[in-house]
Order: sequence, then C-alpha cells, then structure tokens
Amino acid sequence: MDIIKNSRIWFLISSSLIVLAIVALSSNAFVRGKPLNFGIDFTGGTLLNLRFERSVSVGEVRGVLDEFKLGESIIQKSGETDILIKTVPLEGETRTNLMSAFNAKVGASEILEADIIGPTIGRELSTQALWALLVASIGIIIYVSFRFEFKYAVTALLALYHDAIITTGLIALFFRTVDVGFIAAILTIMGYSINDTIIIYDRIRENLKKPAYAKKKFGELVNISIWETFARSINTVLTVIIMVLLLLFLGGEPVRDFSLTLLIGFTFGAYSSIFVAPPLLVAWALREKKK
Repeated sequence: MDIIKNSRIWFLISSSLIVLAIVALSSNAFVRGKPLNFGIDFTGGTLLNLRFERSVSVGEVRGVLDEFKLGESIIQKSGETDILIKTVPLEGETRTNLMSAFNAKVGASEILEADIIGPTIGRELSTQALWALLVASIGIIIYVSFRFEFKYAVTALLALYHDAIITTGLIALFFRTVDVGFIAAILTIMGYSINDTIIIYDRIRENLKKPAYAKKKFGELVNISIWETFARSINTVLTVIIMVLLLLFLGGEPVRDFSLTLLIGFTFGAYSSIFVAPPLLVAWALREKKK
C-alpha cells in the first residue's frame, strides 16, 4: 500500500477525529458547563488520610463511599492500615456521617489528616501543565531541527498535537475524570509518539544518502522508509498496548482513567507516526519544490 499516495484519506480520518474532539469538548461545555470532567486536583475538594485498626482494601473503602455517592473519589493505600482519600468538598456533618459509616462497616479508624484542597491549587496546576506542554514543544522543535531539519520538527510536533487533541476529545466524549494523572499521561503519550516518529525520520535520512534511492521521488522514498520500519512500529505499540490493557483491567479504579488515556494516546500515537507525520513532511517538501 502506498501510504503517501493515499495521504488524503489519512488527513480526512484525522480531521474527522479532531472535529469529533472539538464537538465533544464544546457539547460538554454547553450541556454540563465544563468541557472536561475535572477532578479535585483542578476543582478543589477534601483530602482525608485515615488509619484503620486492621488492614483494609480499597474495595471496602469505595463501597462505603458509594453509599454517599462519592464513588469517583481517588483512593490510595499508603500502608497496610492507612488510606488516603481525595474527594469532593465535604461539609462537617457529611464528613462525620462518613466516618461513622467507616467505623461501622470497615472498622475503627482515626483521621490522621484532613485538608481542604482549594481551586487555587487547580488553577496553578493547569498553568504548570500548559507550561510543561509549551516547554516540551520548544524542546522538540530545537532537538528535531538540530538533528534533522525544521520541517521535520514542525510536522512531528503537529502529529503530537494531533494525538493530544484526539485523546483529550475522546476522554471528553466518555466524560472520564481529568486529574494530574491525565497530564502525566498526555506527556507520556507525546514522548512515545515523538520517539516513534523519529525512528521513521531516521530511516528517511538514511535512505536519502543511499545511491540506490537517488533517482526516486521524495514521496516514494518516504513510503519505502515507512514500510521498512513498519514492523518495528507495530510490534512496539502492540507490546505497550498489552501492558496498558492489563493495567486498565487489573490495576483497579485509581489508575483506570490514566490507563484509558494511555491506551487511546498510544494507539493514535502509532497512527500519527505512520499516517500523519510522514505525509505532512512530503506535502511540505512538495510545496517547497513548487516555490
């Protein structure tokens, strides 16, 4: 299959997914009042650090929280008997009733720490996340431009934004919780995707130096380079996806949204490395040639 020759198909698929992402974000903002289901890391809430007299499981704690419609709370074990809970803001009476329920259904417990996470922290986290993406983008532009050419850097970066936008849009479509883990997942996806793209760009650069390919058009050479690295790209993403699927289904509720984000991002990261970045590079080169 000539991937470069069918560039319009891949661009149409990507454009449709980006439009779907924008529609999902916009519809959430209109219907729900917010484009994403921001967790307490962004919106603020209550942090409880509890110590029970016996070893308890996350499932037992979540069962009690479900009774108070707090099932989406973040629960982490910090020891055999210590549990850390991040949940929505709790009024004094609600917190008292919750602690009584824990004592009755899970076992005697004490509050080691009870803090209020204000929305100011969420705003700072959002700002820091944007700065992280900006710094990462600048670093990629500088590194790839130095190692290859400027057009390689820009097309690779566009592919990364393609992955980030589609992943964010699908998370919005499913209205999954967006917290600090989501930011970590997006940065991880960007790292995976740029690495996958660089592998293909490396092969293109190698083939440009080979006398056997001297008379081939740039688009043909890029297509050959894609197929020469195709097995490596597919094997890599399948290996990663298998591990993420295990994390998704066996890792429990605390890492479910993080795992889902990684699964979507890695899938489209592999797709963009093959079907988005190289065709964009060829389109740029053809435009330069016409000038």
